[in-house]
Amino acid sequence: MRALAVAACMVACVVAWGVPRVHAQEPGASVFVHTVRAGDTLASIAQKYYGDPARESVLVMENGLNTQGGAAIVVGLRLDIPAVAYHRVVEGDTWAGLAERFYGDAHRAFALMDSNGGSSTQPDVGAEILVPYPLRHVAGQHETLTELAQLYYGSNGAVSTLRRGNRLTRGQIILVPLADLLLSDEGRAAVAAAHTTVAPPPAGGEVREQQARIDADLPTLREDVRRGRYAEAVALANHLLGQGNLTGNQAVTIERELGTAYVALDRDDLAVIAFREVIARQPDTELDSVRTSPRVLHAWEEAKHGPHAVTDAGAAPDASVDGGVHDGH
Repeated sequence: MRALAVAACMVACVVAWGVPRVHAQEPGASVFVHTVRAGDTLASIAQKYYGDPARESVLVMENGLNTQGGAAIVVGLRLDIPAVAYHRVVEGDTWAGLAERFYGDAHRAFALMDSNGGSSTQPDVGAEILVPYPLRHVAGQHETLTELAQLYYGSNGAVSTLRRGNRLTRGQIILVPLADLLLSDEGRAAVAAAHTTVAPPPAGGEVREQQARIDADLPTLREDVRRGRYAEAVALANHLLGQGNLTGNQAVTIERELGTAYVALDRDDLAVIAFREVIARQPDTELDSVRTSPRVLHAWEEAKHGPHAVTDAGAAPDASVDGGVHDGH
């Protein structure tokens, strides 16, 4: 069953004239080349690169094989093999700016947001986000948006808000963001073998998956602190920090909970170090003076104003987070 996370993107259905096209030699490439061999079919090529023969529809549209009544593939034909890309968020990135960069139009930010949790807040610094491949579909005679959803997303169950029944104009170019257009292991190996002059394409997504696992562990960390399981909280927090590849907000959340746990364990010195990490990343962060214990507030103030406090000049600003910190002591 194909992922339907971005099926709702079809609601906005943006006309996609001039979508940027990238190739394997370019940074952030998401299109590779396959040279047709004897015995190849579009279905077998789709199976090889995506692990799904039904993806031949993507190859047909990507390579213009549906024009003039359809074109057969022949030995020696070079086919473009598109795939999703990944981007590591840096300071200053916005959804609109990334949409402008990858799709040539800031209004297409919905495709990125819907494929990365659907958050309307700006992307978290350090996060690895998925960039759906912007397939350009040329509308045929009497084609509908519902039919496009069925063709590319494998279901029309997620398109209830589409303008059902409306016809597209023949020849109209529609942007179809494909968030699940991933190269299979066999596909990556084939690309690497075919492009011996360039580095093998990264699998992509490993950092994103790791960050998702860390997100899944954060509620446990908060609950350990809330219920007074401070030793467990310290162990889990240090384990998560050791994972690396944290987003800015993940690091802040972990260090904040770690500092609270350290105070409860009478290690105010270590709490101050943890709180300094929070302040270094997000200088405007404040703790809730009502819900936070005086001992935690004292350690926080020491981190903020003590002799080794981080100054604003040396801090790395980031997006603000909820400053509420709980402590049972």
